Amino acid sequence: LGMIEISFRQINQVACAMLATQLDNFLGGDPVQHRQVQGYESPEFMNLFPRGVSYKEGGVESGFRKSQSGSGPVQRLYQIKGKRNIRAKEVDLSWQSFNKGDCFILDLGETIVSWIGSQANIFEKQKVREIATLIRDTDRHGKAQITNINEGDETQEMLQVLGAMPELKESTPEEDSQADASNSASLYKVSDATGSMKLTKVSEKSPFAKDLLVREDCFILDNGANGKIFVWKGSGANAEEKRAALKMADDFIQQMNYPKMKTQVEILPQGRETVIFKQFFQNWN
Repeated sequence: LGMIEISFRQINQVACAMLATQLDNFLGGDPVQHRQVQGYESPEFMNLFPRGVSYKEGGVESGFRKSQSGSGPVQRLYQIKGKRNIRAKEVDLSWQSFNKGDCFILDLGETIVSWIGSQANIFEKQKVREIATLIRDTDRHGKAQITNINEGDETQEMLQVLGAMPELKESTPEEDSQADASNSASLYKVSDATGSMKLTKVSEKSPFAKDLLVREDCFILDNGANGKIFVWKGSGANAEEKRAALKMADDFIQQMNYPKMKTQVEILPQGRETVIFKQFFQNWN
């Protein structure tokens, strides 16, 4: 799949981090790593289990079993929300994630559906076009069709994925204000991550200039207000610092006093950036 999902209970954090680092090294440092915590899993993680997830007590008897399902086609849903500081976030692939006041992107691989709620503001309408174009041009190398849909004009393809459309929830200006606050981000350059980590704030206002990401270094994009931390590993960065990426994230979370169990971590080698990461930068294309 080209990614490593790390899911653990607190008692096994150290062992899990060690195994993830060993697996990342074995695969040449190329996978994107997502750290997940039981009870706070992201939609990306839960989408890997179409039949749902049940927790077991663990130990030898639970075993490791080969997955019976393939990676399958791309099916993701992004919500675009805000007024002054608009961002996309991945949400559950369900009509329950929708509301009249936001815009959404249903990413189906070859087709990218841009859906505009009847009460969405003009800034969200502009951003949904930007994100859809970003997915098409960077993730699909221009080989996907963008379909623009207004609420009430849903296509058969959309209904086949999501099912019959229910009555959608309303949205309020207060929700947009809350999204503006949680969408804030800062960018830090990391040095000496293997010892006493030193951070230099590169920018505290996004969108950032893409050329701030220097290939010889590692960077932390802090979206902790939304419960997410990204570690970007430049292709020319020190090998020891690359291996210490998860420790980097944990040290940063502790330094910023973010809740460790609720803060998701995404580790991105240069060239493997996700759309959610790219959206914080100007003109990624």
